[in-house]
Amino acid sequence: MKFKILYDNNAELGFEAAWGFSCLVEAHGKKLLFDVGWDYAVLFKNMSKLSVEPSTIDSVFISHNHWDHMGALPEFLRVGGRIPVYVPKSISPNIKGELRKRAELVEIADACEIGSGLYSTGELGSDVKEQSLVVEAGRGNILLVGCAHPGLNSIFSAASRFGKLNGIIGGLHDSNGLEFLRNLEIVVPCHCTQRKEEISRLYPKTTKHCGSGSIIEV
Repeated sequence: MKFKILYDNNAELGFEAAWGFSCLVEAHGKKLLFDVGWDYAVLFKNMSKLSVEPSTIDSVFISHNHWDHMGALPEFLRVGGRIPVYVPKSISPNIKGELRKRAELVEIADACEIGSGLYSTGELGSDVKEQSLVVEAGRGNILLVGCAHPGLNSIFSAASRFGKLNGIIGGLHDSNGLEFLRNLEIVVPCHCTQRKEEISRLYPKTTKHCGSGSIIEV
């Protein structure tokens, strides 16, 4: 099981950084693209560096309706083809209408299974509706978050219904509730996380670097 960071504010040597987030999930025999960043040229360059062909991706999961997480989606779908795209139900009807022309749109409101070993927490939060992805893994599930707008308390509560959590990957903004990270074996703060230094200080053995080109194996 691999999680390949394709788009992030930071980058490994030879990769390109840009504001936004995207992670390729290779698990349970499928390839799912979690968010797509904003600039498709950046996304495509980093995909090419990791030998990821857009046509091999089975589905796309959009965490929330912000430009830095879904801006590259139209261009990606031109190359990736008409595949399932899982979006929060509350996003703009106009955006959903455009996506239906290019993809098999799946609207998510409540917690559900979206594929073998893959689950959505459902829409969470009030000001910004956001869904997170739970990936079933042997020693405990891995949680992917876009920006954690609903807060770690809400997200962990929703994600835990699918089993014990063992890791988290993604943007955490200025999230309170860092104590939720205490018992995890994998902590990968990415993108918009404002308290990276504090997280590294609190959990030095489990915190891993995140940047375009990073690969996390489970």
